[in-house]
Amino acid sequence: MLKETLIDLLTQAAIQAQQSGKLPSATLPTVTIERPQNPEHGDYASSFPLKLARSAGANPIEIARELVKLIPPTPEIESIAVAPPGFINFTLKNGWLMQQVDVILSEREKFGNIDLGHGSRVQVEFVSINPTGPLHVGNGRGAILGSTLSNVLTAGGYNVEKEYYFNDAGSQMEALRRSLFARYQQCLGVDVEMPSEGYFGNYMVDLAREIISEEGDRFLSLSEAEAISELGKVGVEKIISSIREDLELLRVDFDAWFSEQSLYENGQFDRVMALLREGGHLMEKENATWFVSTSLGEDKDNVVVRGDGLPTYFAADIAYHYNKFLERNFDRVIDIWGADHQGHVSRLKAAVAALGIDPDRLELIINQMVTLRRGGEMVRLSKRSGDLITLREVIDEVGTDACRFFFLSRSANSQMDFDLELAKQESQDNPVYYVQYAHARIASILRLAEGRKISYADGDVSLLTTEPELTLIRKLLLLPEMVEVVVQTLEPHHLTYYAQDLATSFHSFYKLCRVVSDDQALTKARLKLVEATKTVLARTLHLMGMTAPDRM
Repeated sequence: MLKETLIDLLTQAAIQAQQSGKLPSATLPTVTIERPQNPEHGDYASSFPLKLARSAGANPIEIARELVKLIPPTPEIESIAVAPPGFINFTLKNGWLMQQVDVILSEREKFGNIDLGHGSRVQVEFVSINPTGPLHVGNGRGAILGSTLSNVLTAGGYNVEKEYYFNDAGSQMEALRRSLFARYQQCLGVDVEMPSEGYFGNYMVDLAREIISEEGDRFLSLSEAEAISELGKVGVEKIISSIREDLELLRVDFDAWFSEQSLYENGQFDRVMALLREGGHLMEKENATWFVSTSLGEDKDNVVVRGDGLPTYFAADIAYHYNKFLERNFDRVIDIWGADHQGHVSRLKAAVAALGIDPDRLELIINQMVTLRRGGEMVRLSKRSGDLITLREVIDEVGTDACRFFFLSRSANSQMDFDLELAKQESQDNPVYYVQYAHARIASILRLAEGRKISYADGDVSLLTTEPELTLIRKLLLLPEMVEVVVQTLEPHHLTYYAQDLATSFHSFYKLCRVVSDDQALTKARLKLVEATKTVLARTLHLMGMTAPDRM
Protein backbone atom coordinates (compact mmCIF):
# COMPACT_ATOMS: atom_id res chain seq x y z
CA MET A 1 0.00 0.00 0.00
CA LEU A 2 1.07 3.56 -0.70
CA LYS A 3 0.60 4.47 2.97
CA GLU A 4 3.36 2.01 3.87
CA THR A 5 5.65 3.66 1.33
CA LEU A 6 5.03 7.08 2.87
CA ILE A 7 5.62 5.73 6.38
CA ASP A 8 8.96 4.25 5.23
CA LEU A 9 9.99 7.53 3.58
CA LEU A 10 9.28 9.54 6.73
CA THR A 11 10.99 6.97 8.96
CA GLN A 12 14.14 6.93 6.82
CA ALA A 13 14.18 10.74 6.69
CA ALA A 14 13.99 10.90 10.50
CA ILE A 15 16.83 8.37 10.86
CA GLN A 16 18.99 10.41 8.47
CA ALA A 17 18.18 13.58 10.43
CA GLN A 18 19.30 11.85 13.63
CA GLN A 19 22.51 10.61 12.02
CA SER A 20 23.35 14.10 10.78
CA GLY A 21 22.66 15.61 14.20
CA LYS A 22 19.63 17.62 13.12
CA LEU A 23 17.46 15.53 15.42
CA PRO A 24 18.50 14.09 18.80
CA SER A 25 19.09 10.34 18.96
CA ALA A 26 16.01 8.90 20.60
CA THR A 27 13.38 6.25 19.94
CA LEU A 28 11.26 7.49 17.08
CA PRO A 29 7.49 7.76 17.65
CA THR A 30 5.15 5.78 15.44
CA VAL A 31 4.65 7.33 12.02
CA THR A 32 0.98 7.71 11.09
CA ILE A 33 -0.50 8.69 7.74
CA GLU A 34 -3.99 10.13 7.41
CA ARG A 35 -6.29 11.29 4.65
CA PRO A 36 -6.90 15.08 4.98
CA GLN A 37 -10.55 16.09 5.04
CA ASN A 38 -9.75 19.09 2.87
CA PRO A 39 -8.48 17.99 -0.61
CA GLU A 40 -6.46 21.24 -0.79
CA HIS A 41 -4.17 19.72 1.84
CA GLY A 42 -3.11 16.94 -0.52
CA ASP A 43 -3.87 13.23 -0.72
CA TYR A 44 -2.10 12.22 2.50
CA ALA A 45 -0.86 14.00 5.60
CA SER A 46 1.28 13.16 8.61
CA SER A 47 1.54 14.74 12.04
CA PHE A 48 4.90 12.98 12.60
CA PRO A 49 6.81 16.28 13.10
CA LEU A 50 4.46 17.24 15.94
CA LYS A 51 5.27 13.95 17.69
CA LEU A 52 9.00 14.41 17.10
CA ALA A 53 8.86 17.94 18.49
CA ARG A 54 7.92 16.66 21.93
CA SER A 55 11.08 14.56 22.29
CA ALA A 56 13.37 16.82 20.27
CA GLY A 57 12.32 20.05 21.98
CA ALA A 58 12.28 21.82 18.61
CA ASN A 59 9.80 23.70 16.45
CA PRO A 60 7.60 21.18 14.60
CA ILE A 61 7.53 23.37 11.48
CA GLU A 62 11.34 23.35 11.35
CA ILE A 63 11.41 19.59 11.91
CA ALA A 64 8.92 19.12 9.08
CA ARG A 65 11.07 21.23 6.72
CA GLU A 66 14.18 19.23 7.56
CA LEU A 67 12.37 15.94 6.96
CA VAL A 68 10.96 17.08 3.61
CA LYS A 69 14.49 17.92 2.42
CA LEU A 70 15.53 14.33 3.12
CA ILE A 71 12.65 12.63 1.25
CA PRO A 72 13.84 11.55 -2.22
CA PRO A 73 11.70 11.86 -5.37
CA THR A 74 9.36 8.92 -5.96
CA PRO A 75 7.16 7.81 -8.89
CA GLU A 76 4.01 8.40 -6.81
CA ILE A 77 4.54 11.84 -5.23
CA GLU A 78 4.06 15.10 -7.13
CA SER A 79 4.73 17.47 -4.24
CA ILE A 80 5.35 17.58 -0.49
CA ALA A 81 4.32 20.63 1.54
CA VAL A 82 4.73 21.73 5.14
CA ALA A 83 1.62 23.11 6.85
CA PRO A 84 1.09 24.64 10.33
CA PRO A 85 1.35 23.64 13.08
CA GLY A 86 3.67 20.88 11.83
CA PHE A 87 2.03 18.68 9.20
CA ILE A 88 3.61 17.21 6.10
CA ASN A 89 1.18 16.98 3.18
CA PHE A 90 1.69 14.70 0.16
CA THR A 91 0.07 15.21 -3.25
CA LEU A 92 0.12 12.34 -5.74
CA LYS A 93 1.14 12.56 -9.38
CA ASN A 94 -1.75 12.50 -11.83
CA GLY A 95 0.24 10.18 -14.07
CA TRP A 96 0.69 7.66 -11.26
CA LEU A 97 -3.01 7.86 -10.41
CA MET A 98 -3.96 7.10 -14.01
CA GLN A 99 -1.69 4.04 -14.07
CA GLN A 100 -3.54 2.58 -11.10
CA VAL A 101 -6.55 1.89 -13.33
CA ASP A 102 -4.46 -0.73 -15.12
CA VAL A 103 -3.23 -2.07 -11.77
CA ILE A 104 -6.81 -2.58 -10.57
CA LEU A 105 -7.73 -4.33 -13.82
CA SER A 106 -4.74 -6.64 -13.50
CA GLU A 107 -5.54 -7.57 -9.90
CA ARG A 108 -9.32 -7.86 -10.41
CA GLU A 109 -11.01 -9.60 -7.45
CA LYS A 110 -7.72 -9.61 -5.52
CA PHE A 111 -7.63 -5.82 -5.44
CA GLY A 112 -8.02 -4.66 -1.87
CA ASN A 113 -6.22 -7.64 -0.35
CA ILE A 114 -3.43 -6.77 2.09
CA ASP A 115 -1.22 -8.97 4.24
CA LEU A 116 -1.63 -7.68 7.77
CA GLY A 117 -2.38 -11.10 9.27
CA HIS A 118 0.47 -13.08 7.67
CA GLY A 119 -1.71 -16.19 7.83
CA SER A 120 -2.25 -16.16 11.60
CA ARG A 121 -5.28 -18.15 12.76
CA VAL A 122 -8.31 -16.17 13.92
CA GLN A 123 -11.57 -17.62 15.13
CA VAL A 124 -14.69 -15.46 14.82
CA GLU A 125 -17.57 -16.79 16.89
CA PHE A 126 -20.96 -15.18 16.35
CA VAL A 127 -24.74 -15.62 16.56
CA SER A 128 -24.42 -18.58 18.98
CA ILE A 129 -27.92 -18.31 20.44
CA ASN A 130 -29.42 -21.19 22.38
CA PRO A 131 -31.46 -23.52 20.12
CA THR A 132 -34.66 -22.58 21.94
CA GLY A 133 -36.45 -20.69 19.16
CA PRO A 134 -36.13 -18.82 15.86
CA LEU A 135 -33.59 -16.09 15.20
CA HIS A 136 -34.74 -12.53 15.85
CA VAL A 137 -33.53 -9.28 14.28
CA GLY A 138 -30.82 -8.72 16.91
CA ASN A 139 -29.34 -12.09 16.01
CA GLY A 140 -29.37 -11.01 12.37
CA ARG A 141 -27.29 -7.95 13.14
CA GLY A 142 -24.67 -10.07 14.89
CA ALA A 143 -24.71 -12.61 12.07
CA ILE A 144 -24.01 -10.01 9.40
CA LEU A 145 -21.40 -8.27 11.52
CA GLY A 146 -19.58 -11.57 12.06
CA SER A 147 -19.71 -12.79 8.48
CA THR A 148 -18.60 -9.44 7.03
CA LEU A 149 -15.79 -9.11 9.55
CA SER A 150 -14.66 -12.62 8.63
CA ASN A 151 -14.63 -11.68 4.93
CA VAL A 152 -12.51 -8.60 5.60
CA LEU A 153 -10.10 -10.40 7.94
CA THR A 154 -9.56 -12.97 5.20
CA ALA A 155 -8.85 -10.13 2.74
CA GLY A 156 -6.45 -8.78 5.38
CA GLY A 157 -4.30 -11.89 5.30
CA TYR A 158 -5.73 -13.87 8.22
CA ASN A 159 -6.68 -17.54 8.26
CA VAL A 160 -10.24 -17.20 9.55
CA GLU A 161 -12.53 -19.87 11.02
CA LYS A 162 -16.19 -18.98 11.64
CA GLU A 163 -17.94 -20.79 14.45
CA TYR A 164 -21.42 -21.08 15.93
CA TYR A 165 -21.49 -22.20 19.57
CA PHE A 166 -24.82 -23.57 20.69
CA ASN A 167 -25.78 -24.11 24.30
CA ASP A 168 -27.34 -27.54 24.15
CA ALA A 169 -26.93 -28.14 27.89
CA GLY A 170 -28.30 -26.53 31.05
CA SER A 171 -31.57 -25.34 32.51
CA GLN A 172 -32.81 -23.43 29.44
CA MET A 173 -32.67 -26.53 27.30
CA GLU A 174 -34.56 -28.49 29.94
CA ALA A 175 -37.21 -25.75 29.98
CA LEU A 176 -37.46 -25.98 26.18
CA ARG A 177 -37.94 -29.76 26.26
CA ARG A 178 -40.66 -29.52 28.93
CA SER A 179 -42.40 -26.69 27.06
CA LEU A 180 -42.43 -28.69 23.84
CA PHE A 181 -43.82 -31.77 25.58
CA ALA A 182 -46.61 -29.66 27.10
CA ARG A 183 -47.52 -28.13 23.72
CA TYR A 184 -47.33 -31.55 22.08
CA GLN A 185 -49.81 -32.97 24.60
CA GLN A 186 -52.12 -29.95 24.31
CA CYS A 187 -52.20 -30.26 20.52
CA LEU A 188 -53.26 -33.90 20.99
CA GLY A 189 -56.09 -32.94 23.37
CA VAL A 190 -54.33 -33.69 26.67
CA ASP A 191 -55.18 -31.16 29.39
CA VAL A 192 -51.79 -30.07 30.80
CA GLU A 193 -50.33 -26.75 31.85
CA MET A 194 -47.19 -25.14 30.45
CA PRO A 195 -44.23 -25.10 32.87
CA SER A 196 -43.92 -21.73 34.60
CA GLU A 197 -40.37 -21.25 33.27
CA GLY A 198 -41.39 -22.41 29.79
CA TYR A 199 -41.23 -20.92 26.31
CA PHE A 200 -44.66 -19.49 25.48
CA GLY A 201 -44.08 -18.23 21.93
CA ASN A 202 -46.47 -19.38 19.22
CA TYR A 203 -43.54 -21.03 17.45
CA MET A 204 -43.66 -23.79 20.10
CA VAL A 205 -47.22 -24.65 19.08
CA ASP A 206 -46.16 -24.69 15.40
CA LEU A 207 -43.21 -26.92 16.27
CA ALA A 208 -45.41 -29.35 18.20
CA ARG A 209 -47.88 -29.56 15.30
CA GLU A 210 -45.07 -30.18 12.82
CA ILE A 211 -43.76 -33.05 14.93
CA ILE A 212 -47.26 -34.52 15.26
CA SER A 213 -47.69 -34.42 11.47
CA GLU A 214 -44.46 -36.41 11.10
CA GLU A 215 -44.38 -38.59 14.21
CA GLY A 216 -48.01 -38.84 15.29
CA ASP A 217 -48.81 -39.40 18.97
CA ARG A 218 -46.10 -42.00 19.62
CA PHE A 219 -44.44 -39.94 22.37
CA LEU A 220 -47.58 -40.25 24.52
CA SER A 221 -46.86 -43.95 24.95
CA LEU A 222 -43.49 -43.24 26.59
CA SER A 223 -42.86 -42.40 30.21
CA GLU A 224 -42.79 -38.67 30.89
CA ALA A 225 -38.99 -38.61 31.28
CA GLU A 226 -38.47 -40.58 28.07
CA ALA A 227 -40.99 -38.49 26.17
CA ILE A 228 -39.40 -35.21 27.28
CA SER A 229 -35.96 -36.49 26.30
CA GLU A 230 -36.89 -38.02 22.93
CA LEU A 231 -39.28 -35.28 21.89
CA GLY A 232 -36.70 -32.71 22.99
CA LYS A 233 -34.08 -34.20 20.68
CA VAL A 234 -36.43 -33.98 17.72
CA GLY A 235 -37.44 -30.41 18.61
CA VAL A 236 -33.87 -29.16 19.08
CA GLU A 237 -32.79 -30.69 15.77
CA LYS A 238 -35.66 -28.92 14.03
CA ILE A 239 -34.84 -25.58 15.68
CA ILE A 240 -31.17 -25.88 14.76
CA SER A 241 -32.16 -26.78 11.20
CA SER A 242 -34.41 -23.71 11.05
CA ILE A 243 -31.59 -21.51 12.37
CA ARG A 244 -29.26 -22.87 9.69
CA GLU A 245 -31.87 -22.16 6.99
CA ASP A 246 -32.36 -18.57 8.20
CA LEU A 247 -28.61 -17.99 8.21
CA GLU A 248 -28.24 -19.46 4.73
CA LEU A 249 -30.93 -17.05 3.50
CA LEU A 250 -28.82 -14.26 4.99
CA ARG A 251 -25.70 -15.66 3.22
CA VAL A 252 -24.09 -16.50 6.53
CA ASP A 253 -22.21 -19.75 6.81
CA PHE A 254 -19.96 -21.37 9.41
CA ASP A 255 -16.89 -23.55 9.29
CA ALA A 256 -17.77 -25.21 12.60
CA TRP A 257 -20.78 -25.75 14.86
CA PHE A 258 -19.61 -26.35 18.42
CA SER A 259 -21.73 -28.09 21.04
CA GLU A 260 -21.57 -27.02 24.70
CA GLN A 261 -22.51 -30.58 25.66
CA SER A 262 -19.26 -31.83 24.11
CA LEU A 263 -17.27 -29.93 26.75
CA TYR A 264 -18.73 -32.21 29.42
CA GLU A 265 -18.70 -35.39 27.37
CA ASN A 266 -15.01 -35.22 26.46
CA GLY A 267 -13.83 -34.18 29.93
CA GLN A 268 -12.61 -30.71 29.01
CA PHE A 269 -14.83 -29.01 31.54
CA ASP A 270 -13.38 -31.13 34.37
CA ARG A 271 -9.82 -30.45 33.18
CA VAL A 272 -10.41 -26.70 33.17
CA MET A 273 -11.91 -26.73 36.65
CA ALA A 274 -8.90 -28.74 37.86
CA LEU A 275 -6.51 -26.23 36.30
CA LEU A 276 -8.28 -23.30 37.94
CA ARG A 277 -8.30 -25.09 41.28
CA GLU A 278 -4.58 -25.87 41.04
CA GLY A 279 -3.92 -22.21 40.27
CA GLY A 280 -5.80 -21.09 43.37
CA HIS A 281 -8.58 -19.46 41.34
CA LEU A 282 -11.51 -21.44 42.80
CA MET A 283 -12.99 -21.46 46.27
CA GLU A 284 -15.98 -23.03 48.01
CA LYS A 285 -18.47 -20.80 49.76
CA GLU A 286 -22.23 -20.55 50.25
CA ASN A 287 -22.62 -24.16 49.09
CA ALA A 288 -21.21 -23.35 45.61
CA THR A 289 -17.88 -23.16 43.75
CA TRP A 290 -16.70 -19.67 42.91
CA PHE A 291 -14.13 -18.28 40.48
CA VAL A 292 -12.08 -15.80 42.53
CA SER A 293 -12.30 -12.94 40.04
CA THR A 294 -11.45 -10.30 42.66
CA SER A 295 -7.88 -11.55 42.86
CA LEU A 296 -7.56 -10.66 39.16
CA GLY A 297 -8.95 -7.13 39.47
CA GLU A 298 -12.69 -7.78 39.15
CA ASP A 299 -15.25 -6.16 41.45
CA LYS A 300 -16.80 -9.45 42.52
CA ASP A 301 -16.29 -13.21 42.43
CA ASN A 302 -18.45 -15.37 40.16
CA VAL A 303 -20.17 -18.73 40.68
CA VAL A 304 -18.99 -21.50 38.33
CA VAL A 305 -20.76 -24.50 39.89
CA ARG A 306 -24.08 -24.02 41.71
CA GLY A 307 -25.07 -25.73 44.92
CA ASP A 308 -27.04 -28.33 42.93
CA GLY A 309 -23.84 -29.30 41.09
CA LEU A 310 -24.83 -27.72 37.76
CA PRO A 311 -22.23 -25.53 36.00
CA THR A 312 -23.12 -21.93 35.18
CA TYR A 313 -22.96 -20.51 31.67
CA PHE A 314 -19.83 -18.63 32.77
CA ALA A 315 -18.15 -21.91 33.68
CA ALA A 316 -19.01 -23.35 30.27
CA ASP A 317 -17.61 -20.22 28.61
CA ILE A 318 -14.31 -20.68 30.44
CA ALA A 319 -14.06 -24.30 29.26
CA TYR A 320 -15.04 -23.27 25.74
CA HIS A 321 -12.27 -20.67 25.56
CA TYR A 322 -9.79 -23.14 26.99
CA ASN A 323 -10.74 -25.30 24.01
CA LYS A 324 -10.26 -22.41 21.59
CA PHE A 325 -6.86 -21.30 22.80
CA LEU A 326 -5.21 -24.39 24.29
CA GLU A 327 -6.84 -27.24 22.37
CA ARG A 328 -7.32 -25.73 18.91
CA ASN A 329 -4.51 -23.15 19.24
CA PHE A 330 -6.12 -20.10 17.66
CA ASP A 331 -3.77 -17.11 17.71
CA ARG A 332 -6.69 -14.76 18.24
CA VAL A 333 -10.35 -15.15 19.13
CA ILE A 334 -13.12 -12.65 18.37
CA ASP A 335 -16.49 -13.17 20.06
CA ILE A 336 -19.54 -11.21 18.92
CA TRP A 337 -22.14 -11.11 21.68
CA GLY A 338 -25.55 -9.54 22.17
CA ALA A 339 -26.21 -6.43 24.24
CA ASP A 340 -27.29 -8.52 27.26
CA HIS A 341 -23.72 -9.85 27.61
CA GLN A 342 -22.03 -6.50 28.25
CA GLY A 343 -21.31 -7.35 31.88
CA HIS A 344 -19.62 -10.65 31.02
CA VAL A 345 -16.69 -9.21 29.06
CA SER A 346 -14.22 -8.37 31.81
CA ARG A 347 -14.83 -11.52 33.85
CA LEU A 348 -14.23 -13.76 30.82
CA LYS A 349 -10.97 -11.95 30.11
CA ALA A 350 -10.01 -12.50 33.75
CA ALA A 351 -10.77 -16.22 33.43
CA VAL A 352 -8.70 -16.47 30.24
CA ALA A 353 -5.80 -14.80 32.07
CA ALA A 354 -6.18 -17.31 34.92
CA LEU A 355 -5.60 -20.10 32.36
CA GLY A 356 -2.28 -18.51 31.42
CA ILE A 357 -3.54 -16.99 28.15
CA ASP A 358 -2.81 -13.37 27.22
CA PRO A 359 -6.27 -11.76 27.54
CA ASP A 360 -5.43 -9.39 24.67
CA ARG A 361 -5.72 -12.38 22.34
CA LEU A 362 -9.45 -12.39 23.14
CA GLU A 363 -11.54 -9.56 21.69
CA LEU A 364 -15.23 -9.17 22.39
CA ILE A 365 -17.64 -7.09 20.32
CA ILE A 366 -20.96 -6.19 21.93
CA ASN A 367 -23.75 -5.90 19.42
CA GLN A 368 -26.44 -3.40 20.48
CA MET A 369 -30.21 -3.56 20.04
CA VAL A 370 -32.16 -3.07 16.80
CA THR A 371 -35.46 -1.19 16.58
CA LEU A 372 -37.67 -1.92 13.59
CA ARG A 373 -39.67 0.93 12.08
CA ARG A 374 -42.03 1.56 9.19
CA GLY A 375 -41.29 5.18 8.47
CA GLY A 376 -41.89 6.93 11.80
CA GLU A 377 -43.83 4.09 13.42
CA MET A 378 -42.13 1.51 15.63
CA VAL A 379 -42.85 -2.15 14.80
CA ARG A 380 -43.02 -4.52 17.76
CA LEU A 381 -45.07 -7.55 16.81
CA SER A 382 -45.34 -9.93 13.90
CA LYS A 383 -48.52 -9.49 11.87
CA ARG A 384 -48.46 -13.21 11.18
CA SER A 385 -48.05 -14.68 14.65
CA GLY A 386 -48.54 -11.87 17.15
CA ASP A 387 -45.10 -12.63 18.59
CA LEU A 388 -41.87 -10.69 18.24
CA ILE A 389 -40.81 -10.35 14.60
CA THR A 390 -38.39 -13.03 13.49
CA LEU A 391 -35.33 -12.53 11.31
CA ARG A 392 -36.95 -14.69 8.62
CA GLU A 393 -39.89 -12.26 8.34
CA VAL A 394 -37.54 -9.31 7.83
CA ILE A 395 -35.57 -11.19 5.16
CA ASP A 396 -38.80 -12.15 3.40
CA GLU A 397 -40.01 -8.55 3.42
CA VAL A 398 -36.94 -6.54 2.38
CA GLY A 399 -34.52 -9.11 0.93
CA THR A 400 -31.09 -10.31 1.92
CA ASP A 401 -29.05 -7.47 0.43
CA ALA A 402 -31.06 -4.79 2.23
CA CYS A 403 -30.83 -6.75 5.48
CA ARG A 404 -27.08 -7.03 5.22
CA PHE A 405 -26.48 -3.38 4.30
CA PHE A 406 -28.85 -1.90 6.88
CA PHE A 407 -27.67 -4.13 9.73
CA LEU A 408 -24.10 -3.26 8.83
CA SER A 409 -24.61 0.49 8.49
CA ARG A 410 -23.97 1.40 12.13
CA SER A 411 -21.13 0.50 14.47
CA ALA A 412 -21.89 -2.50 16.66
CA ASN A 413 -21.86 -0.43 19.84
CA SER A 414 -24.60 1.89 18.54
CA GLN A 415 -28.28 1.12 18.81
CA MET A 416 -29.89 1.25 15.41
CA ASP A 417 -33.24 1.91 13.76
CA PHE A 418 -34.05 -0.32 10.77
CA ASP A 419 -36.64 1.35 8.53
CA LEU A 420 -38.38 -1.47 6.66
CA GLU A 421 -40.11 0.93 4.25
CA LEU A 422 -36.86 2.69 3.31
CA ALA A 423 -35.14 -0.68 2.78
CA LYS A 424 -37.72 -1.52 0.08
CA GLN A 425 -37.63 1.81 -1.79
CA GLU A 426 -36.20 1.92 -5.29
CA SER A 427 -34.81 5.42 -4.98
CA GLN A 428 -31.61 7.29 -4.17
CA ASP A 429 -32.86 7.64 -0.59
CA ASN A 430 -32.29 3.92 -0.12
CA PRO A 431 -28.50 3.44 0.18
CA VAL A 432 -28.72 -0.21 -0.91
CA TYR A 433 -30.50 0.73 -4.14
CA TYR A 434 -28.16 3.70 -4.67
CA VAL A 435 -24.99 1.59 -4.43
CA GLN A 436 -26.25 -1.39 -6.41
CA TYR A 437 -27.70 0.90 -9.09
CA ALA A 438 -24.19 2.29 -9.67
CA HIS A 439 -22.96 -1.23 -10.41
CA ALA A 440 -25.93 -1.96 -12.69
CA ARG A 441 -25.37 1.32 -14.56
CA ILE A 442 -21.72 0.40 -15.14
CA ALA A 443 -22.77 -3.01 -16.46
CA SER A 444 -25.16 -1.27 -18.83
CA ILE A 445 -22.37 0.97 -20.18
CA LEU A 446 -20.13 -2.05 -20.76
CA ARG A 447 -22.96 -3.88 -22.56
CA LEU A 448 -23.42 -0.84 -24.80
CA ALA A 449 -19.70 -0.86 -25.65
CA GLU A 450 -19.77 -4.59 -26.29
CA GLY A 451 -22.80 -4.18 -28.53
CA ARG A 452 -20.84 -1.64 -30.58
CA LYS A 453 -17.85 -4.01 -30.63
CA ILE A 454 -15.62 -1.55 -28.79
CA SER A 455 -12.66 -3.22 -27.07
CA TYR A 456 -10.87 -1.18 -24.44
CA ALA A 457 -7.91 -3.60 -24.09
CA ASP A 458 -5.53 -1.05 -25.64
CA GLY A 459 -7.09 1.93 -23.87
CA ASP A 460 -4.61 4.65 -22.87
CA VAL A 461 -5.24 5.61 -19.23
CA SER A 462 -3.04 8.72 -19.59
CA LEU A 463 -6.06 10.35 -21.27
CA LEU A 464 -7.97 10.33 -17.94
CA THR A 465 -7.03 13.89 -17.02
CA THR A 466 -10.26 15.57 -15.90
CA GLU A 467 -11.10 16.21 -12.27
CA PRO A 468 -14.12 13.82 -12.15
CA GLU A 469 -11.93 11.03 -13.57
CA LEU A 470 -9.07 11.62 -11.14
CA THR A 471 -11.48 11.95 -8.21
CA LEU A 472 -13.02 8.59 -9.08
CA ILE A 473 -9.58 6.96 -9.33
CA ARG A 474 -8.62 8.35 -5.93
CA LYS A 475 -11.81 6.85 -4.48
CA LEU A 476 -11.07 3.44 -6.05
CA LEU A 477 -7.64 3.37 -4.41
CA LEU A 478 -9.18 3.67 -0.95
CA LEU A 479 -10.38 0.05 -0.85
CA PRO A 480 -7.14 -1.46 0.54
CA GLU A 481 -7.13 1.25 3.18
CA MET A 482 -10.73 0.43 4.07
CA VAL A 483 -9.74 -3.21 4.55
CA GLU A 484 -6.91 -2.06 6.82
CA VAL A 485 -9.24 0.15 8.86
CA VAL A 486 -11.78 -2.64 9.37
CA VAL A 487 -9.08 -5.16 10.31
CA GLN A 488 -7.56 -2.79 12.84
CA THR A 489 -10.80 -1.51 14.37
CA LEU A 490 -13.05 -4.57 13.86
CA GLU A 491 -15.70 -2.11 12.60
CA PRO A 492 -17.03 -3.27 9.22
CA HIS A 493 -19.64 -0.50 9.07
CA HIS A 494 -16.94 1.63 7.40
CA LEU A 495 -17.55 -0.39 4.23
CA THR A 496 -21.11 0.88 3.90
CA TYR A 497 -19.94 4.50 3.92
CA TYR A 498 -17.16 3.74 1.47
CA ALA A 499 -19.60 2.00 -0.88
CA GLN A 500 -21.88 5.05 -0.85
CA ASP A 501 -18.97 7.46 -1.40
CA LEU A 502 -17.70 5.35 -4.29
CA ALA A 503 -21.17 5.23 -5.85
CA THR A 504 -21.46 9.02 -5.50
CA SER A 505 -18.08 9.53 -7.19
CA PHE A 506 -19.11 7.27 -10.05
CA HIS A 507 -22.53 8.92 -10.52
CA SER A 508 -20.81 12.32 -10.60
CA PHE A 509 -18.26 11.10 -13.15
CA TYR A 510 -21.04 9.59 -15.28
CA LYS A 511 -22.95 12.87 -15.26
CA LEU A 512 -19.95 14.97 -16.26
CA CYS A 513 -17.97 12.61 -18.53
CA ARG A 514 -19.60 10.87 -21.49
CA VAL A 515 -18.10 7.38 -21.60
CA VAL A 516 -19.00 6.08 -25.08
CA SER A 517 -18.48 8.93 -27.54
CA ASP A 518 -17.14 9.70 -31.01
CA ASP A 519 -13.65 10.07 -29.55
CA GLN A 520 -12.52 6.45 -29.82
CA ALA A 521 -9.31 6.83 -27.80
CA LEU A 522 -11.04 8.63 -24.92
CA THR A 523 -13.91 6.11 -25.04
CA LYS A 524 -11.50 3.23 -24.54
CA ALA A 525 -9.71 4.99 -21.68
CA ARG A 526 -12.97 5.76 -19.93
CA LEU A 527 -14.24 2.21 -20.46
CA LYS A 528 -11.14 1.02 -18.61
CA LEU A 529 -11.97 3.37 -15.74
CA VAL A 530 -15.58 2.18 -15.73
CA GLU A 531 -14.46 -1.47 -15.66
CA ALA A 532 -12.07 -0.73 -12.78
CA THR A 533 -14.91 0.96 -10.90
CA LYS A 534 -17.14 -2.05 -11.47
CA THR A 535 -14.37 -4.29 -10.09
CA VAL A 536 -13.90 -2.26 -6.91
CA LEU A 537 -17.61 -1.71 -6.32
CA ALA A 538 -18.32 -5.43 -6.74
CA ARG A 539 -15.44 -6.30 -4.41
CA THR A 540 -16.83 -3.95 -1.77
CA LEU A 541 -20.33 -5.40 -2.09
CA HIS A 542 -18.99 -8.96 -1.91
CA LEU A 543 -16.98 -8.16 1.23
CA MET A 544 -20.29 -7.10 2.75
CA GLY A 545 -21.87 -10.36 1.55
CA MET A 546 -24.08 -8.57 -0.97
CA THR A 547 -24.76 -9.17 -4.65
CA ALA A 548 -23.52 -6.89 -7.43
CA PRO A 549 -26.43 -6.85 -9.91
CA ASP A 550 -25.84 -6.17 -13.60
CA ARG A 551 -29.47 -5.13 -14.14
CA MET A 552 -32.02 -3.37 -11.94
